Formats: sequence, C-alpha cells, structure tokens
Amino acid sequence: METKAFQKIYTQLVGITKATCTLKAQGVSNEELAMVHGKLAQVVKIYGDLVTLQVFGGTEGIPTNAEVIFYGEPPKLKVGDDLAGRFFNAFGQPLFGGTEVEGIDREIGGPSVNPLKRKQPSELIATGIAGIDLNNTLVTGQKIPFFADPDQPFNQVMANVALRAQADKIILGGMGLTNDDFLYFKNVFENAGALDRIICFVNTTEQPPVERLLVPDMALTAAEYFATEKNEKVLVLLTDMTLYADALSIVSNRMDQIPSKDSMPGSLYSDLAKLYEKAVQFPDGGSITIVAVTTLSGGDITHAIPDNTGYITEGQLFLRTDSDTNKVIVDPFRSLSRLKQLVIGKKTREDHPQVMNAAVRLYADAANAKTKLENGFDLSDYDERCLKFAHDYSVKLLAIDVNIEIETMLIQAWELFAKYFTKAEVAIRQELVDKYWPKEQ
Repeated sequence: METKAFQKIYTQLVGITKATCTLKAQGVSNEELAMVHGKLAQVVKIYGDLVTLQVFGGTEGIPTNAEVIFYGEPPKLKVGDDLAGRFFNAFGQPLFGGTEVEGIDREIGGPSVNPLKRKQPSELIATGIAGIDLNNTLVTGQKIPFFADPDQPFNQVMANVALRAQADKIILGGMGLTNDDFLYFKNVFENAGALDRIICFVNTTEQPPVERLLVPDMALTAAEYFATEKNEKVLVLLTDMTLYADALSIVSNRMDQIPSKDSMPGSLYSDLAKLYEKAVQFPDGGSITIVAVTTLSGGDITHAIPDNTGYITEGQLFLRTDSDTNKVIVDPFRSLSRLKQLVIGKKTREDHPQVMNAAVRLYADAANAKTKLENGFDLSDYDERCLKFAHDYSVKLLAIDVNIEIETMLIQAWELFAKYFTKAEVAIRQELVDKYWPKEQ
C-alpha cells in the first residue's frame, strides 16, 4: 500500500507487546490500516488519544521510535473474475508470482446481510461424501462446523468436499496450515483440474499467527462478490477455526483484556458469529454456504471454541474413528444438519428421510448389541445381524472415503436392509418398500 503526500508520521510508541503496539494519535478510526516500521498493522482499540495496533508480522525488532503511518482506510480485497484458480496470502496478495487481480476494491469484514434481503434456504448442496449427504444433508446458505480431533484427516475431507461439491465456486480459507497440508491442497486441486472454480487464501504455520485473523474475512469478501454480483452458489471452507480463535486470544491477552473461559477472549462468540452469519441464500439465486473445521483438544466438546460455535451454527458434523472398521466416519449419532428437512425427500428421492431414519435406528441397535457383548450377555440373532449391518454401513456409507451420488447411497442402503433384515424389521412405509426393496435375483 502506497503512502500519500503530506501524510502524518508518528515516531513515538508508548507501549509494545508481542502482538500489539500503542501510541498517541488523533483522527484515527477503528480497523484502519497502518504501517509500523515496515510491518502492516490494524487499529484494534482506541481509548482517548491512545491507539492500539495489532501488528500482523509481530512486533519483534520494532523500536520505540518506529515510524507509524496511518492509511485512513480498513483492509480491502480486490475482487473480480481473476480471483478464480488463484492462491493468495492473508493480505489478498497473489502467491507463486501471480499477477495482481484486476477488479474493484471491497472492504473486508463488513456486516452480514440484512434479514429482509435473505431467502429461506431451500437448495441442496451435495458434497459427494455419503456420511454427509445421506444423514446430514447440507443446504445452500447453511453454516455448519466440522468437529474433529487434530490427528484426524479433516483437511483431506475438506479437499474432497472442494472437488466434489456441487457449487459454482469453492473458496478455501486456510489458517495455520502446515506446509505439507498447503502443498496437499495445491497438488490435489491442480491434479484434479478443478482450479478454475477454486480460490484459496492461506496462512501457514511459519507465518505470524495474527495474520490468520484476516483469512476468513478475505474468503468471505470474495464469496460475497460471486454470490451477489454473479448470482453463484458459493461454498466457503474454513480450516482451522481453533487456530483462528487462538490468534484472537493472542491479541486479546497482549491488550491486557480479562480472559474468559479457556483463556479465550470475552468477545469470542461475537467474533465467530460475525463470520458464520455471512452464510446466506439470496432471492436471486446466489448463496454462501460455510463449512468450517474446528479441531478439539482431547475431544473436549465443552471447550469454549466448539461450545460457542454450537450456539451459532445450524448443526455440526463430527468425525471419529470407528473401532470396528478402523475407518474415519461421519458419526451419525453426534452429527446433525438442522436444515436437512428442507431438502431431503423434496430435492432428493422420496424415500430419503425414511431410509436415513431406518439406517440410523438399526445402527443404534448395533451399538446396543455391542454393549451387551462387551458386558458378557448372549446376543440374539437380531443382534448378530445388526452388528454385521453396522460394519457394512460404516464401510459403505459412513466412511469419509466413500464418494458416490445420493441416489447410489439410497440404493446401497436398501441393499443392506435386504441383506440383513426383513421388511418388517426395517419398518419403512409399505409403499416405499414395495417400490424400492431390491428384487430377488
């Protein structure tokens, strides 16, 4: 960003922490950008004439007499069709020597859409992952987190969703990605020939953590452009929101704010809601759907980050490793899409709701049978069949590596029902059984 003629330069800092610096200045506004000793910064607090800046590159090496120049505007992203197929850093600058984007400047981090301008979500957004599309179907304009342990392959799941989701544009916001994960996303997208509809904003572990705070806003600003200007169906994938919240905590602690639960800032709920509430379905057809990974510390769902997230979003997707098949599955018991009833059986085949409910009920019966077995009780013939069904159900329909169309999912579910159960045990409406129960060969 270029300086302007006759810009005032401040040369006296009154306080420096690991992530912030403070000085006396006049005529400055919140979220305004500044340059501190050659490092980009942003105003995060104004108290009288005391201005606190969060320095994205960290304050190491900044002296107390550092030059500070305010730019008089908040962070912006240049949006246009040239964004597609490109990788950008947290500041919206092209990576790998790419040319600058030709387009118009848009302020990032703006307000969410006026409720009067919204339409009730009603369009299916298929991901190609059976554990999501069959039991936890996503709807355009929905916001939903992916809860996973740090050692689970959540980034591989996000890459698969990016490749297979039925959306016009996929925007990935990577926060705190390892270089291996970054290269994995890049290679997968390039090898699949899908870069023409994918846009990536990336912050890696070797870059300053505070820069992560810009990534979701950059991704969502790009999404707003394609959803409003082009009326496109946009899917935003954010990973990892836990590292985003950690960056919020760093800035909050350096500003001597009183921490809340689990050392998170008291504003955590608002900070997360500001992002998730950007999910929207517009009347003209454009939409923004948000799927965001939140890693769990030791599987603790009560931690402040997943706890606050659950109050904001419309359900959750939960990854776990199935001990019987050793596959990572989308847990049917802990996962929930609160908007799925808007599309299943309406935008999908008529038997979808009944098949989904029957499969989960039989899977629950298998869990009860497993408990009986572990406690030394004898199993009935029905229990034995439930356990065999649960094994096949996990492998063929819950595992994250199963990538098939929704109709194929339903066909496979019916085949599993017929293999292990009678029509009465499945307990699906008779007219659906008559129509979809596999014919004997």
